[in-house]
Amino acid sequence: MASASSSPLPPTHRALRQDIYASPPSVQTVPTPQPTPGAAVLKVLQASLINYTKDIYNGKRKYPYPVPLTLGETALARVVALGEDATTLKIGDLCLLDVTIRGRDDVDRAAGATFLSAIIEGHTPAAAKLMRDAWRDGTYAEYVRWPLENCFVLDEDKLFGKLGYHLGDLMHIPKMMVAYGGLGPLCIDLKPGETVVVTPATGGFGSAAAHLCLELGAGRVICMGRNQAILEELKSAATPEKRARIETVPLSGSCEEDLKALKSLGGNIDVFFDISPPAQGKEQLRTGVLALRHGGRMCLMGGGNSDIVLPNGIFMHKDITLKGKWMYEKEDVKRLINLVETGIVKLNKTGEQVNPYGASVVAAFKLEEWEKAFDEAERVGSAGKVVFEP
Repeated sequence: MASASSSPLPPTHRALRQDIYASPPSVQTVPTPQPTPGAAVLKVLQASLINYTKDIYNGKRKYPYPVPLTLGETALARVVALGEDATTLKIGDLCLLDVTIRGRDDVDRAAGATFLSAIIEGHTPAAAKLMRDAWRDGTYAEYVRWPLENCFVLDEDKLFGKLGYHLGDLMHIPKMMVAYGGLGPLCIDLKPGETVVVTPATGGFGSAAAHLCLELGAGRVICMGRNQAILEELKSAATPEKRARIETVPLSGSCEEDLKALKSLGGNIDVFFDISPPAQGKEQLRTGVLALRHGGRMCLMGGGNSDIVLPNGIFMHKDITLKGKWMYEKEDVKRLINLVETGIVKLNKTGEQVNPYGASVVAAFKLEEWEKAFDEAERVGSAGKVVFEP
């Protein structure tokens, strides 16, 4: 398919591929993707790894996805070729590639045609079809073909020139983006000055949520988690102004004990934000209901499909709002990028102070080093970012 405009593309490129589900991937030389209507081809500069990347692709998490495919997660990439219907993207644009892909004709979400590229095929037959037939390949490659609407242009003059960020700093945006889907105005709408509980705040996405709450002006951020040492590191490494707004509560696994600890801090809790991993128990959700003020809000973004029991009478009499959220909306991505570009939400630095919430790139690997990269991402956890630089 001819492109509207393009830079020369090599006939082949390197990609980290998996041919059999849950089997070890390999770096393969494959044909370079070509631009088609509705798509751009981009050169990948950095691609992120989350701490459980290894468990996605070795089958431990049992995420369904089609094979063969190119592995991958969120990435920063530069446009090198465009489909003939592109109207605003330009060759050379630096883009954040959003992995949450939706069916273009599923306007009212009736089909549930939403999936995470190269990670999970979603929760409906329509999502599985869309991934299998159109957008299965991810970003662990030198080049990638990506939906136009999932290419978010970044303002390099503002980010690199005015704000002094480096490329790797921008990789913290995707982690905050997940939390913003739940905390932002399209969901629970955290307001400046409010008190919010983040549980657990010790993982990659939880620590990013704690950081985002502070940046959005939360009056107090109560960080809960099982690892007391990590909780204290989060607080002690923060700037003095932010440290004064952070409280820590270790999760005991007992609703009564955790509720007692929350109440000992005093003050009303406006928002309870849960982003628990699948294996973690849901006893803290009952704690959240009991701890919230009258009219409080609760957002569930954690993993797992197990049923939870919530106290209906308390829910009703306290006028509590409960919202679930998977990932985020397109408008959330635009708003968060704008907040970063205007300097309202800061990434890895506040002046000379390094942000303590795992915002910095601590290791970069080539595709051939995928085993080391997977292991390092697991080891580092929320303490920093590990990336591929193809």
